[in-house]
Amino acid sequence: MNNLRLLTGLFVSVLLSGGVCAYCQSVITLEEVFESAEANSAQLRPYFTAGEEARREIDVAKSARMPDINASLSLSYIGDGFTVKRNFSDYQKAPIPHLGNGLTVSVSQPVYTGGAITAGIELAEFKSTAARFATDLQRNNIRFQLTGFYLDLYKCTNQRKVMDSNLAQARKVLDEMNARYEQGTVLRNDITRYELLVSNLELQIIKIDNTLDILNRNIVLIAGLPEETVIIPDTTILDRSLLVQTESLWLEEARDNAPAISLARSEVDINRTAQKLAESERLPKIGLQASWNIDGPILVEVPPINRNLSYWYVGVGVSYNISSLYKSDKTIARSRTATRKAIEQLDAVRENIDLGIHADYVRYLEAYEELKTQQKSVELAQRNYNTVFTRYMEDMALITDMLDAANAQLDAEQRLVNSRIDIIYYYYKLLFTAGKI
Repeated sequence: MNNLRLLTGLFVSVLLSGGVCAYCQSVITLEEVFESAEANSAQLRPYFTAGEEARREIDVAKSARMPDINASLSLSYIGDGFTVKRNFSDYQKAPIPHLGNGLTVSVSQPVYTGGAITAGIELAEFKSTAARFATDLQRNNIRFQLTGFYLDLYKCTNQRKVMDSNLAQARKVLDEMNARYEQGTVLRNDITRYELLVSNLELQIIKIDNTLDILNRNIVLIAGLPEETVIIPDTTILDRSLLVQTESLWLEEARDNAPAISLARSEVDINRTAQKLAESERLPKIGLQASWNIDGPILVEVPPINRNLSYWYVGVGVSYNISSLYKSDKTIARSRTATRKAIEQLDAVRENIDLGIHADYVRYLEAYEELKTQQKSVELAQRNYNTVFTRYMEDMALITDMLDAANAQLDAEQRLVNSRIDIIYYYYKLLFTAGKI
């Protein structure tokens, strides 16, 4: 389902509910959350714009290959002159035509720039590539952040159900205890202690509801969903067939796909190209030149000639910045140091990715083992609760035993829910570290 279908579905749900509703509840998959974030996330928009800016920089760099064409037109008022001897005697007025005009058209075509233009284009292209990888990295960060919120939302939703179930069970036991109290077989103190358990469960439900509200708000805002949306997690996410592969394959994919590595590699290319650009300052610049001029009046003659003088030329221009012989060494040395630093940063990023993949893979396998343990714990906790409840009804167990059994069952059921979600979380953590989320 694309983002348009997602928003359309939310809009239709509003209409079907009578046109006005405080909240729009909808089952939204994690992939739909990703699609909405791709289209609407305010945190991604600056990266998209930066990518577009970098692509336009390539066009700007390529335009350096085009000829430079300049034209200038001038109109001026020229005052009369005078002549004097070298000792400033014998003053004589020299009338000059007062209207002066000039028109110049010049063309310069770069032929050889020491590789500066080519390096400038390569630099712009590498920066565009780096901008794309920076966008991918930010996209992955947002997706993983949304994954954490979404799975926490799912976890809290299931905890809410567990709490509701335990609260209903506790209230049922409390009703039975009140009935037995009327018969004189239960102490009032026992009822009070169980009422405290019910009260604590109700408080836990309030806290879970508040957490659900915070998590829902986080997802809605970051993904750019309508503000009134209430997300119902997709319950089929736990039934998905997860990719099973070895740690070495995850490492290989991370080294090929991780945006952090790609971005660091681009920084190496950028610095190497910047080094080429610095080295090009030592080389001469050669270009073709052509110009046409027309000026008047002709002031080099005495008296001035009230006519326009037109002339043109074509030729080859060679320029060399002599100061680069003693100035460029420092710039080149700085560029080489920046390149070395970029290479070292690339090695550091690769090392961090390798460490991250190993840790995530170990936790991923550990989550499966924890699930097996928690499934057995829930089975034992339920069996223990049923046994204690039966013994308590036969006056063979204390209220403290009931409280302990109820708390143990609640804790085991919550841990089971968490362990199921943890498997999905660490799988997506592996995808995130490998750059495939």
